[in-house]
Formats: sequence, structure tokens, C-alpha cells
Amino acid sequence: MFALNRWQSGTSALMALSITVGTVAPFITAAPSFAQTTFSDVQSNYWAGQFIQELSQRGVIAGFPDGSFRPEEAVTRAQFAAMVNKAFQKAPQRQGISFVDVPSNYWASSAIQQAYTIGFLSGYPGNRFEPNQAIPRQQVLVSLANGLSYSATGNTDSTLQYFNDASNIADYARSPIAAATEKQIVVNYPNVKFLNPTATATRAQVAAFIYQALVSSNQASAINSPYIVATTQPSLIAPVSVTIPQGTAIPVKYDKAEKILVTKEETAPLTLTVSQNVVTQGGAVVIPAGSQVVGQLKPAQGGSQFVAQKLVLTTGQEYQINATSDVITKTETIKKGISTGAIIKDTILGAGAAAAVSAVTGDRAIATEEVLGGAGIGALIGLFFGKNSVDLIAIDPDTDLQMTINQNLLVSLK
Repeated sequence: MFALNRWQSGTSALMALSITVGTVAPFITAAPSFAQTTFSDVQSNYWAGQFIQELSQRGVIAGFPDGSFRPEEAVTRAQFAAMVNKAFQKAPQRQGISFVDVPSNYWASSAIQQAYTIGFLSGYPGNRFEPNQAIPRQQVLVSLANGLSYSATGNTDSTLQYFNDASNIADYARSPIAAATEKQIVVNYPNVKFLNPTATATRAQVAAFIYQALVSSNQASAINSPYIVATTQPSLIAPVSVTIPQGTAIPVKYDKAEKILVTKEETAPLTLTVSQNVVTQGGAVVIPAGSQVVGQLKPAQGGSQFVAQKLVLTTGQEYQINATSDVITKTETIKKGISTGAIIKDTILGAGAAAAVSAVTGDRAIATEEVLGGAGIGALIGLFFGKNSVDLIAIDPDTDLQMTINQNLLVSLK
């Protein structure tokens, strides 16, 4: 399988995290029968969808009254304290402490005390807890490793070398994160090689971390996800070549313009850039971000479609590729009298579209604008003489040109 693709504090936070916890030892109980397990903003192919579904079934997390989960929103330290208390049950490991910034009537006061006494969270100098602070990813992992009493068995630096950004891990977090990595608690999306330790943890990321912590303590069944870091798996040893299966999506971008206009009939050359690493389940990069996809915009079913022809990796390796985008049928009407400046702002035109705009608006200067290659503009202008308007296919490069491989692609790893 291949990879491509803010909560604030307040009284509503408790509702969004609310669930019931029973007394099943040692960590977690079964979910209530009425637990919501599907959410309007968590699609079936969302990277963390299964983690979220499993935890919601168990009653560890919940959504909002509007049926959403808000997976990309940030998690505060207070909200995380409430989460770990719903997920884990442990006997107190230490005496409670009075945090100067957590008044007794604060919504998460009890959860914060509990998370502290059972060893999942600690405070800052001066007896501060900073409950409203967005919690970084490395703090979440440290919390889970410490709360479950995990220690690294291997060399910490060697384990952390797996991450390309290991140098960004804080000193206090290195050993616990190495332990969490060994226990396969770490889940990195979209690239398993990047931990992003200082980035704010989202609800989806915290759900994945907590679920993996439950798996590590034999409280949940393993989920097959390509984003779980498993440094000891044989699959992490790069093979000589890898087959990228038919149906794999390749995320691409086009930085030269925010919009592309072409006629329904024209064929225009176009080169796109891969926007994210495409990686194997074991973490080997098979198509690095920055690679180029050379192809054409071609007429298709009354619209336009990008048809890839060649993949050029950042290493210089080239492969013939059979991949296409969806057919784009959105149109933009160009009318006589409209300002060409408004039309061409942040826009690239195909030669046919440039000729159409020039003929309809009467502005021959359009011929000097940057256009996608193809037939000469001057030779095409005559096709549009006398027209008061023309409909052009309007393409948003950020959303319309994402492509799918139509045939297995064999890529060598060097």
C-alpha cells in the first residue's frame, strides 16, 4: 500500500471527549452500544479513519453534536489529559499536585489531576500545567511511553535515526520516543520518515497514537496501516525494485499558475510536480516529492483530462507511465468587453484558449502572455472571429489534476 494524502479550550471540549469508562482491567472498557462510529468529515479512505472508528467504538473518543469529528483540529494539554483518562485505567503512581493555573472549577481539573497521578502527564516549572497550550506530537508520545512505563531497549540514537528530522526531537523526549518507536506507537502521516516532533498534535494523530498504545499493551487488535513506524520490520530493507500497483494515486501540483484555461478541443503539453513522497508500507520512498510528471491536457468526454506520459524522478531516472486525472468539465465563459487582465491574472492558457480570448476580447496583446505550448496562437485566432463569447475549460491545478496509475509501474530503488 502506498501513501500519497483547532480545538480551543472551553466547556465544549469536555462534551467532545465525553465517554463512559467502566472497570475492566487493566486499561480500557468496551464501548457503549450507542457510541457514534461514523463521522461526516472522516471519509472511509481517510488515513486515520480506522483508528478513529476503533476508538469511537470503544468509547475512548467521540465526535461533536453536528456529527463531525474535526480530525485536523489541535488538541490542548487539558483535552489530552481527558483523553488518556478515558483510554487508560491505572492505579496512582504519585501524589497529586496543585497546579497554579488549573483552578478547582476548571472543566478538566479532575482529568489533569488523574493524568498526573497515574504518570501520563507532568507540569512545568513553577507548578504550572498550561492546560490551554496546544500539545506537540513529541509530548503526546512521551506521555504515552511514560504512562505505560516503556523504556528503550536499543540504542536511542540508532532508533531515532529512522526519522529524517530526528535532530528536531527535544532532549527530554528522545529516550521516551525511542521506546514508543520500538513499541510501534508512532504513526506518521503522510511520510513515515518524518516525525514532526514539534508540530501541534491533531485529533486524528492523537487517536492514532492512543490506539497504537492500546495495541502495544495488548488491549486492541493491530491495524494494518502504512503510516505505523515499524523499524524492525524486514520490509524496511529496500528491495531492488518495487511495483506501484494500479489504482495508486499520485499527488501533484503546478506552481506556475492558480488556474489553467484550455478549449474543449485542444491538446496542450503540461509538466506537473509530485507534491508528496510516495512510499511503501515499509517506508521506502519510491517516488520522491519534486519528481516530475510529463504529459498532456487532452480532450475527453466534453472536457479536458491530464494524460501522463513520463515520470522523471529527482534522481534523473525516467519511466513511461500510464496515469490520468479525472475528466475536468468546469467551464469559464469569456465575453466580449471583459478585461483580459482579469482573465489572465495567475492563469496559464493553452494556445487555443489564448487565441479565443484574444479574438473575443479584441486584445491581441494576449498573444504575448505565457501560454502552454501547442499550435501557434496567430494561426488559431481566425477560428474565433465574430464570436461574442467562448466557453473554456477551467482547471484548478491543486484539485483537478491529481492522477491515478492505470497500470502497475515497476520502479527501481537505487
